[in-house]
Amino acid sequence: MTAKRIAIVLIDEFADWEHGLFAAAARAWLGARVDHYTPGGRVVRSMGGLSVTPEAALETLASAQFDALAVIGSSGWEAADAPDIGAIVREALAAGKPVGVICGATLAAARAGVLNQRRHTSNAADYLRDHVPDYDGALYVESPRAVTDGSLVTAPGTAPSTFATELLGLIWPDHPMLGQLVAMTAAEHRNG
Repeated sequence: MTAKRIAIVLIDEFADWEHGLFAAAARAWLGARVDHYTPGGRVVRSMGGLSVTPEAALETLASAQFDALAVIGSSGWEAADAPDIGAIVREALAAGKPVGVICGATLAAARAGVLNQRRHTSNAADYLRDHVPDYDGALYVESPRAVTDGSLVTAPGTAPSTFATELLGLIWPDHPMLGQLVAMTAAEHRNG
């Protein structure tokens, strides 16, 4: 069996907690090849100060290079000069490939127009409206957990566990490790 190829898009000040569980579980537990893409192929730093040297430049990313795409949140997605990843997101979704966007990265999906056609969540509906004038909000779901619609997973920045488990579930729908991962992350939140 060929290893799944996962492309992860990172920009400066990306959220460590949104990346860590997903990438580690995909690579170490599920055997995926995980490649990171950044603007210009430059080293980026996380909010926590972790430096990541990418495998390639975001501008070279093509749908044929991956089986799934994850776009990690950063306040940088709020900027007027944030990378435009609309074409790759639309292309991946049109091909039925799993795509996950979390926190600030939901702004990139909104700019791509895909949130106007699928149920989704984010940090807040107003967060999307305030940053993306063409966003209509009709399919917004107020949820503390990730929301999946077809091959798209969206999540607020406070939901890295369900972001990881939902996206991994789209990539490996019947893998027994997923149940273990869900149980492991849920155990932390049980009372008693």
